[in-house]
Amino acid sequence: MFINFQIKMSPDKIIESAKKTIALEQSAIAGLTNYINDEFAACVTHIYNSKGRVIVTGIGKSAIIATKIVATLNSTGTPAIFMHAADAIHGDLGTIQKDDVVICISKSGNTPEIKVLVPLLKNFGNKLIALVGNTDSYLAKQADFVLNCTVPQEACPNNLAPTSSTTAQLVIGDALAICLLECRGFTSEDFAKYHPGGSLGKRLYLKVGDLIVNNEVPKVNVDAGIREVIMEISSKRLGTTAVLKNGELIGIITDGDLRRMIEKTTDLTGITAKEIMTANPKCIDKSELAVNALQMFQKYNITQLVVTDKGSYSGILHFHDLLREGII
Repeated sequence: MFINFQIKMSPDKIIESAKKTIALEQSAIAGLTNYINDEFAACVTHIYNSKGRVIVTGIGKSAIIATKIVATLNSTGTPAIFMHAADAIHGDLGTIQKDDVVICISKSGNTPEIKVLVPLLKNFGNKLIALVGNTDSYLAKQADFVLNCTVPQEACPNNLAPTSSTTAQLVIGDALAICLLECRGFTSEDFAKYHPGGSLGKRLYLKVGDLIVNNEVPKVNVDAGIREVIMEISSKRLGTTAVLKNGELIGIITDGDLRRMIEKTTDLTGITAKEIMTANPKCIDKSELAVNALQMFQKYNITQLVVTDKGSYSGILHFHDLLREGII
């Protein structure tokens, strides 16, 4: 049975509500800079020097934020594991190893699960970091480090649903992860190791040579006739061919070059590749990242690049090769 509930807000009110929510959370996040202090720096330093992993735990919405923080830490070079606070007191405490650091996330710091969990964590002897919205709470008082994520109010009009508070937890977690990234000197090459899939990973590790490995290698000699040039371009299906002299690259002929030649003359007898080609074509070494090829395509407004291997002709990279790999 379909029940049609009449909406109680006009479009203008909906827009007003959305903007108010964003403004409240924006203000809450801006206020977090007041809590970035020496204790935050000491916390980052301790995690960096730790020989173990970062165990992140929480209950309810804080547990959801914890999983995202764990994902961010792992992808930026800091090994991390999520442990649900409720599951921890029913067997998952075995996740924690001797040198691990534990981050416990809670808005109030006084929930029953947290009060049960904290003494157990302390018994393990691991350093405890409280990412908490109440610095007078039980969790904060028991922690070795306190990361303050207090917000003035939730974006919820009843000041109940976790909104600004969970956003604040997420931002402090991001700040922690980025500080650790920079402490480690984590580079784009390191990032690629953890993100091999998808267009982001491909931008960071895929090389030009990887893209042309299955491409034909069109080429004609400098004295080749126009028929031979057309046949080479057509058969290799890349819209172009390289022009070689004594095995050395001296130019390139594209479909466009052929069209322009035909527009200029109706007598094609005796015309050779040398008369049609464009000398000094744009080249890229096969060892270059594919994303660098994309920049050249965009800069010069072209669709083909000659690929070289330490100066020697190696093949043709087409704009469609980048499209096929999802780099664009």
